[in-house]
Amino acid sequence: MFSFTGILIASLIVNIPFAIQPIQRAFEAINPEIREAAQVSGLSDWQIFRLIELPLSWRGITGAAALTFAHTLGEFGVVLMVGGTIPRETKTASIAIYDKVQSFDTAGAGSIALVLLGTSLVCIALSYGIFGGNPNRRRGLN
Repeated sequence: MFSFTGILIASLIVNIPFAIQPIQRAFEAINPEIREAAQVSGLSDWQIFRLIELPLSWRGITGAAALTFAHTLGEFGVVLMVGGTIPRETKTASIAIYDKVQSFDTAGAGSIALVLLGTSLVCIALSYGIFGGNPNRRRGLN
C-alpha cells in the first residue's frame, strides 16, 4: 500500500479483463488443424505453445498490452485508493488532474489532460500502425 509496487500490482489486477479478451480471441483464431499437425509432428504442448501459438497470436497479445497500457494511463480509482497522492512516489497524471481541479486550477488540469490525450493518441496511432489493419490487404489477398 502507498507505494509504486502496490499501485503496479493493483493496476495489473484491475486491468486484467482488458487484456484477456483480445488475447483469448487471438488464440481462438488459430486454426485447430495447425495444432493437430504440430501434435502429429511430435511437438510437446509447450513446444506447440512456444513455437506455433505465440507467434501466430502476437498481434492479439501486443494489442492487449497496448489497450491495458492505455487504460492504466488514465486509471484513477485504484491509484487513489492504493497509492494515495505522495509527491514523487505515487502521484500519477490522473491524480494530478484531480488535485488541480480540487484547487480550482482548471488551466493546469486541462494542460495535464491534454498531455494524456496526446499520449493516448500517439499510443493508438502506433498500435494501429504496427499491429492494426488487415494483413491480407497488404499482401493483395483482399
